[in-house]
Amino acid sequence: MSETSQARSRAQEATGAERVPPQRAGAEPEYRQRADEYTQPYGQVPGGTVFASTVLVLAGAFHIIVGLTAIFNSDFYVVTESGLALNVDFAAWGWVHFGLGIVAVAAGLGLLTGQMWARVTGIAMAAVSAVVSLAFIPAYPLWALVVIALDIVVIYAIAVHGSRAGATR
Repeated sequence: MSETSQARSRAQEATGAERVPPQRAGAEPEYRQRADEYTQPYGQVPGGTVFASTVLVLAGAFHIIVGLTAIFNSDFYVVTESGLALNVDFAAWGWVHFGLGIVAVAAGLGLLTGQMWARVTGIAMAAVSAVVSLAFIPAYPLWALVVIALDIVVIYAIAVHGSRAGATR
């Protein structure tokens, strides 16, 4: 060690300052490199969120189809209105499904733009949709089970991948 570096280290010890090793130019700390993996530039939505929004729009479209069918052609279904879990006429069920479908499609499109309200609404709508479809199983079992499965996938995809959208406007 030279006399200058010895004097500098004695001065650092006297003031209590720690010696920080020099950083290489362009080198970023490891935590910063890992954080960059999870962020997207503004305007870009990660693939998991695109998947979630697409499935949410698809489930909403299914609800719209079921709703319109119940409103205009109640003879299409397997059981009569008295055979449903709730004794409600098909026109009322149709309007419920139609309304759920419209809100689900809007939430799916909002999710594509990275809106926080769309994440919350998407998860809530998928949960409500699953419960409504569960009550609608006697009327059209296969269709209701497909919608319930899609709702579960939507909840999972939004919950896991929705936070990586980056924008919380």
